[in-house]
Amino acid sequence: MIFHRAALREFVSTAAALFVGLSFIMVTVVLIRFLSQAAGGQVPADAVLALIGFTSLNWMPISLSLSVFVAILLTLARNWRESEMVVWFASGQPLTAWIAPVLRFAVPIVVVIGALSLYVSPWAQKKAAEYRKELEAREEVSRVTPGVFREIASAQRVFYVESVAGDEGRVRNVFVVTAREGKHNVTVAASGRIELAKNGDRFMVLENGRRYEGEPGRQDFRVMNFASYALRIEPKEVERVALSTKTATSAQLVTLPTEQNLGELLRRISLPVSAAILALLAIPLSFVNPRGGRAYSLVFAILLFTVYINLIGIGQAWVGQGRAGFATAMASIHLPMLALFSVLMWRRTNPNRRWFSWLRRGGPA
Repeated sequence: MIFHRAALREFVSTAAALFVGLSFIMVTVVLIRFLSQAAGGQVPADAVLALIGFTSLNWMPISLSLSVFVAILLTLARNWRESEMVVWFASGQPLTAWIAPVLRFAVPIVVVIGALSLYVSPWAQKKAAEYRKELEAREEVSRVTPGVFREIASAQRVFYVESVAGDEGRVRNVFVVTAREGKHNVTVAASGRIELAKNGDRFMVLENGRRYEGEPGRQDFRVMNFASYALRIEPKEVERVALSTKTATSAQLVTLPTEQNLGELLRRISLPVSAAILALLAIPLSFVNPRGGRAYSLVFAILLFTVYINLIGIGQAWVGQGRAGFATAMASIHLPMLALFSVLMWRRTNPNRRWFSWLRRGGPA
């Protein structure tokens, strides 16, 4: 029990540190991607944090699974290096006795991974898609990025503002091109602001500017100077998010068992199942020879994790393409890993027996 309590505390502390580190790396990568999109005018700057939150919820099951796997692996590897396993075996405890404390630590997190994969992740993807639709339906001026030409209103209007000043959204050095019925209207102004009419319509009021009207290639352009010119901001309805396999709830996937839906369901179920199997695999993989290298087992474990996650993706693609059934794909992904766990545990509990030597003798001794 002393070993179990100490191991459980070390499992928790190591997994927490790993999860914080992985989350920081993931958020940093996502932040850089969204900031580049915001700089290019593809995403409003005030929407970056919300999109990072939705994306983080989507990737959290894999981060938790990797944190649990590596935490168990590092903790048990330390016990091998510092000869604490010798005390464990000398007290009459086999290596299989570690299964109980490992599962006691891993099962609650596996339940959380299952909840995230089956319910929270689809919800986050749906909310992210709805939020993007709302961003697309924003007023034209609110989507304009200073210093960037922005094409709006079904390619019929192009905005350019040099800078935005003040909390009221006043813009300076405005350039607007509108193309309708073969005619181009070019409007330039020194400044502008947003006004709300009594009927609820929104206008961008340009000040101290000039307007050119005419057809390209002809010389009969009309030029007008104005002190104030109101440009109506066309409202746009928010489109409904189309139902897809990624945004559908798990209940909807079960109710409508198409090939694509079954492939997505396989991925969602496989994430918590793989987390539990990886937690068990960490027990035999943690073996470290104190006289040998210390990094080999960790490198092999990370490679195994990568292969396992990729197998889940391959299984999802095969089920989605109709090349394999749901049950067949699940068995093909997880049963080999369980067999690997059994073989490695047998090897660690029988260190003096050669691999598969009993096959050459016609059976186990």
